[in-house]
Amino acid sequence: MTLPLSHIKVLDLTRVRSGPTCVRQLADWGADCIKIEAPDEIDTGKGMGGARNGPDYQHVHRNKRSITVNLKHPQGLAAFRRLVAQADVVVENYRPDVKDRLGIGYEALAAMNPRIVLGSISGFGQEGPYARRPGFDQIAQGMGGLMSVTGLPGQGPVRVGIPVADLTSGLFCAIGILIALLERERTGKGRWVHTSLLEAMIAMMDFQATRWTMAREVPQQAGNDHPTTVPTGLFHTADGVINLAAGGDEMWRRIVETLDIGEEAQAPELATEAARSANRAKVNAVLQAKLLQDTAESWIERLNKAGVPTGPVYSMDQVFADRQVQHLGLSFPVRHPRLGEINLVRTPIQMPGVTNPRRPTPDRGEHTDSVLAEFGFTPEEVAALRAEKAL
Repeated sequence: MTLPLSHIKVLDLTRVRSGPTCVRQLADWGADCIKIEAPDEIDTGKGMGGARNGPDYQHVHRNKRSITVNLKHPQGLAAFRRLVAQADVVVENYRPDVKDRLGIGYEALAAMNPRIVLGSISGFGQEGPYARRPGFDQIAQGMGGLMSVTGLPGQGPVRVGIPVADLTSGLFCAIGILIALLERERTGKGRWVHTSLLEAMIAMMDFQATRWTMAREVPQQAGNDHPTTVPTGLFHTADGVINLAAGGDEMWRRIVETLDIGEEAQAPELATEAARSANRAKVNAVLQAKLLQDTAESWIERLNKAGVPTGPVYSMDQVFADRQVQHLGLSFPVRHPRLGEINLVRTPIQMPGVTNPRRPTPDRGEHTDSVLAEFGFTPEEVAALRAEKAL
């Protein structure tokens, strides 16, 4: 099968998570993603990306090939430039000054190949007072406002349980690269696409951010309640916790009927949507008293049947045991030469008729000889580069 991006060659200079997340979006749809790593003797530590055979690393670098190139060696850098001349995309997440110091900024790359698309991810943007600061997901969560609205009221700032700034900056960069590739079909020229952890985090604040930009309202912590919609939150049942999301008068009517709380719902604090929004604690207390009278499974079934969005709160093992998750096939097996069969999480995008590639994360430099041969390097040139420690 010819995969949607099989005609695209990507040179992957990324590390840790944001950049690799970007490249993985392309690799999962068939792009020839060539991970360029420093030789063993130069990169001696595992770094922030975690152990190579660990879950994190195996997840973000699947479906790629790997070569070693010493970009700090003049001949290694010259070899990289030869690759650029035949590539479609370069992705990097260095600090902004590093690529220019190496001579691989956008202008330099475009001089080698006018069709090249450069995707860059930084901590705080390519320019500005913080441009050269080291970027890290948790710092972006704090600076972007996410930690200020996460957690229970009065608890103080709380980190979200996933590296959301890393992940979303990678996604936004991948989207930008695809946009640039589409434009290139018309213009014949590449683009520099760049984003940052900080920009991605603020964009992901979405309506919470525009509550400030439009209304000068500073969002506060709302815990497990929705910040603006009532009733939406966590409720205890006779044997566990459920999530209930039901704003608006029609949804409230369904709740009242299903829970048989018509008498309680006549109270002035519950009579209208505006009243319920102003009296969240009263609304929650009425629902909580009733929900304690039956099991989580029973309420989930009854409320969903009535058209009220309701669901369980799972630990990760329970997530993958759920029958809907199993039906969707959100994990898939990959055969790794040393780890054996491992299960990874598939892309959430489905495209009927397309089967995504399922290749494990490569060993460092596993494909150096074959990739360089494809790009026109002779065996003698490869041997000479190795002798010079440029590979």
